[in-house]
Amino acid sequence: MALPKHASPLEKIWHYTYLVICTLVFIFLIAPILVVIPLSFNAEPYFTFTEKMLTLDPEGYSTRWYDLLLTFGMQNPGAPRDGMWWSDAWANAAWIKAAKNSAIIGFFATILATVLGTLAALGLSRPEMPYRRTIMAILISPMIVPIIIVATGMFFFYSDVGLANSYTGVILAHATLGIPFVIITVTATLVGFDHSLTRAAANLGASPTTTFFRIIMPLILPGVISGALFAFVTSFDEVVVVLFVADFDQQTIPRQMWNGIREQISPAILSVATILVIFSIGLLTTVEVLRRRSERLRGLTPG
Repeated sequence: MALPKHASPLEKIWHYTYLVICTLVFIFLIAPILVVIPLSFNAEPYFTFTEKMLTLDPEGYSTRWYDLLLTFGMQNPGAPRDGMWWSDAWANAAWIKAAKNSAIIGFFATILATVLGTLAALGLSRPEMPYRRTIMAILISPMIVPIIIVATGMFFFYSDVGLANSYTGVILAHATLGIPFVIITVTATLVGFDHSLTRAAANLGASPTTTFFRIIMPLILPGVISGALFAFVTSFDEVVVVLFVADFDQQTIPRQMWNGIREQISPAILSVATILVIFSIGLLTTVEVLRRRSERLRGLTPG
């Protein structure tokens, strides 16, 4: 917000001081991410800036660690890069396997979390529902309770029911962590929902199913998609639950990064981190676009 012309000298001083404080806080939060990106192009196997990098010498930069993401674990990484080479990379490269596992687990966990979270939010948004606050507190508890406690509880429970060390168990665990984000985003969307539209649809003879898919769903869809994106990011980024619930060969990207830190520290981890940062920025941009669209649909901002 611009400073008004009639502002006093003290107000001007505070205005610019406030901007400086916000800038410093932003730099403090974003600096670790910004450092990772150039380090991922380090030609040397170090986690620090080399002299050639500091002097902007082209020889100090390389994409070797990005290439390692494709070749690590392959049977014949030095072969000509034809169709057989890419087939070998797709089937055997460790990072590609981890990416496939993360995508598959994240996709099904997101679908499950979105469906259950949306249904829960629709029920919790109705004023006649009893014990709404208690039920809401229980449903969002996975994002409040420390993750190590949640992971431990899931491990013992899934071990008793036979879901430990299975893809089904990992998907259910990730869906459990994603449901609170869906509930919160969809509930926030339903706050400004005009329930007279559903009553009008009922008066015109529309069934509850028709009312939901033709009236309610189009209006809350941006919130549902935003919740789904948050659930997917939660699943894609989770490592503690995977360590407890998943089997050894069910490697996801965060678990593969964890193993890389423990067993053999390699700047390839920085390359993965850079890709994840770009991926996260894309998802957050999508969420912001959907949030603004949702506000326009509900009349909270000028169209």
